[in-house]
Amino acid sequence: MVELKFLGTAGARFVVAKQLRYSAGTFIKTDKTNLILDPGPGTLLRLAKSKPKIDIDLIDGIILSHIHLDHSTDANVIIDSITKGGLIKKGFLLTAKEAVEGENSIILPFLLPFLEEIAFFRHEVPVKIRDLEITPFLHKHSAETYGFKIKINDFVISFIIDTEFFPDLINYYSGSNVLVINVVRYKKKEDLQHLSLDDAERLIISIKPEKAILTHFGMTMIYAKPYEIAQKLSIITKRDVIAAVDGLSLKFIC
Repeated sequence: MVELKFLGTAGARFVVAKQLRYSAGTFIKTDKTNLILDPGPGTLLRLAKSKPKIDIDLIDGIILSHIHLDHSTDANVIIDSITKGGLIKKGFLLTAKEAVEGENSIILPFLLPFLEEIAFFRHEVPVKIRDLEITPFLHKHSAETYGFKIKINDFVISFIIDTEFFPDLINYYSGSNVLVINVVRYKKKEDLQHLSLDDAERLIISIKPEKAILTHFGMTMIYAKPYEIAQKLSIITKRDVIAAVDGLSLKFIC
């Protein structure tokens, strides 16, 4: 069994700044692993307020797709919390190298020795963590950004994180049983490296997942009513498409 819980579904600075949707990333739970994907602002609070509550002591690690603040601000406090301020060496961090090294690093250096394992994304090179095989793919975004496939047994859940559309995305994420897509824009805007609704439609039609989940909505998507958009996409793509809401929990048998 694998569970996805969308602690937050906000994307882009205005929805995050106004907290029209929470910005707390996604909780991923399998039989052996509990992790947080992209812990943006408010993640620690949303874990505590989750129903049922998600105990911070049960979190095994963090996947951080890139350094942008709506994805990363609570990473430090989660590392500090799961390791009890460094009293125990615990947990893993899987991220882009620039999140840890260089002038744009966002993980505080004093926290790094607290972790059991730190691994960096390398394009198309799988990483094995407990019962998960995670294969990252480099995206086209304004920071070093990766999406990835998570394979549990023969079941594949993929996360298409922030990126402009490019045809290789279809090849990267083929074979996905579940496809989670960050859809920031209702209509494409060429100077913004985010996916639009048209891009999501093209990806779903081409990849043909059993279920597609839209999330990480910007203001134009919020105004367009994601629930209604997902209903229309289900008809157009002939796939099961849903729009995530804050607190949505989905379970899949692997």
